[in-house]
Amino acid sequence: MKRIFLIIICLLWIASGTMACDICGCGAGSNYLGILPDFNAKIVGLRFRNSGIRTHVGADGQNTYLTSIEHYNTFELWGGWNIGKHFRLMATLPLNYDTKSSSEGDVSKTGLGDATVQGFYHLLNKRGMAFKNKMLVQDIWIGGGVKLPTGKYNPLDDETTIENANLFQLGTNSFDFVITGMYDIRLQDIGMNISASYKMNTTNKYGYNYGNKVSTNAQLYYKFRIKEALTISPNAGLSYENAATDLNDGNAVFTSGGYALFATAGLEAKYKNIAIGGNWQPSVSQDLAAGIVQARNKMMLHVAVTF
Repeated sequence: MKRIFLIIICLLWIASGTMACDICGCGAGSNYLGILPDFNAKIVGLRFRNSGIRTHVGADGQNTYLTSIEHYNTFELWGGWNIGKHFRLMATLPLNYDTKSSSEGDVSKTGLGDATVQGFYHLLNKRGMAFKNKMLVQDIWIGGGVKLPTGKYNPLDDETTIENANLFQLGTNSFDFVITGMYDIRLQDIGMNISASYKMNTTNKYGYNYGNKVSTNAQLYYKFRIKEALTISPNAGLSYENAATDLNDGNAVFTSGGYALFATAGLEAKYKNIAIGGNWQPSVSQDLAAGIVQARNKMMLHVAVTF
């Protein structure tokens, strides 16, 4: 129990880091997944994510003649493979469709995003009885991986100024590294899922370095078991992201860095070997790029098959 407590404290310490935003951008956006479905060996799925921002925000959050709305739509092919009892390999390949609307007209981009490959170790897999013969289940996964520069980065779209953020990109053109920890505790049918990740970004060949980012998520859920084959799990919680200031040729980018806090409400269902789910993430609090950028609400849908 002491080891579990220390690991949870480490995850929360990561979450409270003072890294000051690639939070909402295409190439370096959120990696929030929701509560992953259980699988014994392999899983393959499709996931759709939608997010957006409002840029060039004026005083008191008012629109200006420069204000633009950017929508980021991502279709992801993802999968996982358990190797033995203690190891898991997971990979994601995104396809992005992004749009920008402003007084100057509409612009769109379509193409591959940055693929990610991560490996995990099952540090804790504990099953036992507690509280008047109720089943207590605890799992801890720790791991890390790499984000590959498979998405296109167009240096001509880097119009970083005192009022412009370099967010409208399909990829970052950099190899980046991710450290992740996940803790799940469930008493009979009610549980909590906590995850935290730290993403270390490197400088791309054009001299741009997106700021390192911390992401944390916490969700409460309840499993309704309908007969033997169907499980429905409503869930609710919070998602927090905090990014450091970007660097452009070694110079700090004013229109970057900050934090965003989102509420999450979702539903997961699993019937035999098919899992579906989704969630809605309204913005609760944020301070991005000194107020020049504002994050919009997010949503995610997915379907997966386990083997």
